[in-house]
Amino acid sequence: MQLSQQISRPAMRIEQSRGRVLYTFSIDGKQLAKIATVSRIRRPDDGSLLGYQRPEVRSHIAEIRRYLESESPMIPNPIVIAFDKRVSFEPSSTGQADEQCIVGTLTIPVSNSDSDGDTVGFVVDGQQRLAAIREAGIARFPIWITAFVADDEEEQREQFILVNSTKPLPKAIIYELLPSTGAPLPSMMERRRVPAKLLHQLNVDRGSPFYGKIRTATNVTGSVQDNSVLKMIENSLSDGMLYRFRHANAIDEVSMTKVLKSYWSAVADLFSDAWELPPTRSRLVHGAGIVSMGYIMDTIADRNYDGEELSERRFYLDLEPLSKLCRWTQGYWDFGPGAQRKWNEIQNTSKDIKMLTNYLILQYKSLVWNRSRQSANPGTTERQQ
Repeated sequence: MQLSQQISRPAMRIEQSRGRVLYTFSIDGKQLAKIATVSRIRRPDDGSLLGYQRPEVRSHIAEIRRYLESESPMIPNPIVIAFDKRVSFEPSSTGQADEQCIVGTLTIPVSNSDSDGDTVGFVVDGQQRLAAIREAGIARFPIWITAFVADDEEEQREQFILVNSTKPLPKAIIYELLPSTGAPLPSMMERRRVPAKLLHQLNVDRGSPFYGKIRTATNVTGSVQDNSVLKMIENSLSDGMLYRFRHANAIDEVSMTKVLKSYWSAVADLFSDAWELPPTRSRLVHGAGIVSMGYIMDTIADRNYDGEELSERRFYLDLEPLSKLCRWTQGYWDFGPGAQRKWNEIQNTSKDIKMLTNYLILQYKSLVWNRSRQSANPGTTERQQ
């Protein structure tokens, strides 16, 4: 390995515990490949395990790259690197900054080879960020590095596992933070920004049937799971009632909130007993009930919406014929011959949600939609229920 060159960077040295030393310094992310590479996990012919890093996730890298190429990107968290013993640290003339930190210069040998293996450092955490920086259409991007000296790859792998096994930020907290953010976000989070805002409004608006009812990180006493409400809103935003309030340059969150309040107020009024019970005793406020009834909101809107605001009364009248068929708290759902299900056997799974949704939509169209069409025909005497 030819290491005839070197990079010197101002650095801070701290000793966290006996023999455990960390170095912190900055470097242009575009230049990091000269001193560190990624140890890809792989198995040679003898079956032994080499490396520890997973393959690059191209979609994740593309998301980070788009962010880096935006107007004011920032990556505050450091890249973690494991160096071998060829790096050296020289304290500055001022020596110790305080009892915990020594300021000095870290000297790092640089490979003059194009081979990924000819470096003194291996990336322990941050490979996707580094790949995005490498590929981004930007001239430079300084980043923080936290480094330690490892005896061998076993220690590198150990630190990799420890760094990446820490508990991630709970999704409930992320959902609560989203409404207060305005910066560009990865597409998955971006899709949930508006639903999170609407969920927040439903949960804090005293005129909402969901007031204080949605369980979040700051409302742990809520009974309805936040993820169920988010799914219901996302479905409608995709191609349902709420989609009608999405415009080219704006999203009418006020109108969206109004229609959600009107519809769910009608639901809460019609099924008042089931609405006040916890999910263990009522499938209406269970994930399956919230999501499937969300689809009924969209179906009712397809029949009634003509550009004018749909009232709670309009929703109630269309929902009322379903009341005798729903088994939210007791009895059996009649999904057809040989397909009866006890009320609490309905689970929050894609299969059960689809079955319940299809049943409710079919019954609604049979009891309300089709009859209203027949009543418009002079040859029939049926009238809308």
